[in-house]
Amino acid sequence: MQKIIKGRILKLGDDIDTDSILPGRYLTLSTPEELGAHVMEGYDLHYKDKINEGDIIVAGSNFGCGSSREHAPIALKGAGIQAVVAKSFARIFFRNATNIGLPLVELPDGIDEMDERDYVKIDLEEGTLEDKCNDKTYKTTRLPEFMFGILENGGLINYLNNTQFKE
Repeated sequence: MQKIIKGRILKLGDDIDTDSILPGRYLTLSTPEELGAHVMEGYDLHYKDKINEGDIIVAGSNFGCGSSREHAPIALKGAGIQAVVAKSFARIFFRNATNIGLPLVELPDGIDEMDERDYVKIDLEEGTLEDKCNDKTYKTTRLPEFMFGILENGGLINYLNNTQFKE
């Protein structure tokens, strides 16, 4: 995981739930690529066509509300989304995304000023987001150190395999 993330943003509103991110009918699929092929179909059947590898979703409040299934963040990652920035996240979604190595960034202020397709630079370590198109920098909620470790290892399982019982 990079501590600096750069990319083009795709904007979404408030209360994007896990059924919007990945409808339940796709829960039988198992790989990130299969799930990613259907990402955001509950929101817009053609939203996937807007996504390019390395894009960053920027959303309003309560992103990832709804069910506790891990399929939604896996689908985002499988579709090529490298991070999600939102005013706030549903707590279980936040943990599920972290556990699979998808960085989430809380940004309470500034999202409404950003436009679709703006280019941003996120510094996870410093806790900042720069909107390069509007020449503005925002302070984000910085992640705790142990969560950096999880993200750096690509998820919780890898983190535990690489750190547990090491002396």
